[in-house]
Amino acid sequence: MIELFTSDEMLNFCKAMSSKLRIDILKYISKNEASSLNDIAQYFGISNAAVTQNIKILAEANLVDFKTIPAKRGVKKVCFPKYDKILFSVSKDFDENSMYQVDVPIGHYTKYEVYPTCGLATVSSLIGKEDDPRYFDSPSRIDAGILWMRKGFVEYRIPNYLKENQVPVEIQVSLEISSEAPGSAEKWPSDIYFQFNGVNLGYWTSPGDYAKTHGLYTPSWWEYNWNQYGLLKLLSINEQGTFIDAKMISQVTINDLNLDYKSNFIFRIGVPDSAENVGGLTIFGKGFGNYSQNIRVRVFLKDKSE
Repeated sequence: MIELFTSDEMLNFCKAMSSKLRIDILKYISKNEASSLNDIAQYFGISNAAVTQNIKILAEANLVDFKTIPAKRGVKKVCFPKYDKILFSVSKDFDENSMYQVDVPIGHYTKYEVYPTCGLATVSSLIGKEDDPRYFDSPSRIDAGILWMRKGFVEYRIPNYLKENQVPVEIQVSLEISSEAPGSAEKWPSDIYFQFNGVNLGYWTSPGDYAKTHGLYTPSWWEYNWNQYGLLKLLSINEQGTFIDAKMISQVTINDLNLDYKSNFIFRIGVPDSAENVGGLTIFGKGFGNYSQNIRVRVFLKDKSE
């Protein structure tokens, strides 16, 4: 999920969605992964030039992306949707000076407690051995593109760039996650909990551990029966409560966290023993999954005088 703030973002989105054909193309590539331009042209009975023009408009709106994959004869270029949900923010004015963004690599955790099945990997190899928590201390973890655990947690320190006269009004955390089953299981629910500075924010139930198709960015050496991709989720803590993809998961607000420019920003994600569904956690970062992104954090702020 992504949230649109600026007028330009909204205008580009509305332009892209002003054509029924483009809406149908977006739906088609959402249901038919790794579709080429030829696939789209044949399905809709239109020319390749028409497909190219419409895909270009969708790309300008940041709705689709492209990747080159092996084919029967050489390679082919395929397209896929970047997001499954889009949220418009029209209730507040957006000012670039009232927000900062940081990308935290998934291996840059500062504290952890994990239990097998567990492990980490870079885009080129496993880090140490599978199911041995000791390798979560490996210096190579800073290059990790995926990590997984049956239960436990990882904790990250988020940079606090607030000025003395500023307070946060919303913190957003975007990341690709799924459950962690022995092997894989499309239906494997797991209650994934979130904390900020030790305050429990609530949980989201991951439906499963996905391995039916290869992740769009997952390296080719990665075994096909291992976790391939997750779901891109947007956690928001604002003045109304805490939300996952605009659905409230708790009444904890940003004001309850009492944050200022001196505060630690410590984010924890994990699956505790006390969860109803202890189905593990996988976090996908750069070079893995369907989104190839780090843990993306946005902090929206205002002057104390406002």
